Amino acid sequence: MNEAIKEQVKKLISEQVGDMPTTVEEMLGLYEIKNNQRQILSLSLSNYTYHQKAAHGMTYIKSLNFDLEKQKICKLEDLFIPGSDYIKRISSLVNIQIHERDIPLLDDFTGIQPNQDFYIADKTLVIYFQLYEITPYYVGLPMFPISVFDLTDIIDESSPLSRMAVNN
Repeated sequence: MNEAIKEQVKKLISEQVGDMPTTVEEMLGLYEIKNNQRQILSLSLSNYTYHQKAAHGMTYIKSLNFDLEKQKICKLEDLFIPGSDYIKRISSLVNIQIHERDIPLLDDFTGIQPNQDFYIADKTLVIYFQLYEITPYYVGLPMFPISVFDLTDIIDESSPLSRMAVNN
């Protein structure tokens, strides 16, 4: 786990610094534990960077979701029954929230990606997007909490999300 966290932090820093022609004025890295129960550790790593003469800083967030029972990092696809159309279902639920919350978009929302950013928080799967990915900067990082109970029919029974869907 420590190695995965270290590698993700390095990737975030590299993405922020990379081949940028300007000097980094400020960089701030943070983490948040989103879930640490039922043998599931879900955490988010964020990195804010401000470059000299930039209009504003940029923040990137990446999450790591560990299944401590199986001792592995979970991808979104690992949470659902193989062959289920989880991408379509989640995309539909995100689209409903976009309209209900009147979230301004840069373009039409076409759906989530198979490797979409997410974290698990209690009985919720939170799907999120990076700055400028689907919304203007002023919206911030758009996050879409989805109750595990809205997904129970497609959740893989051996996945961490299944453990979160238990009421006890």
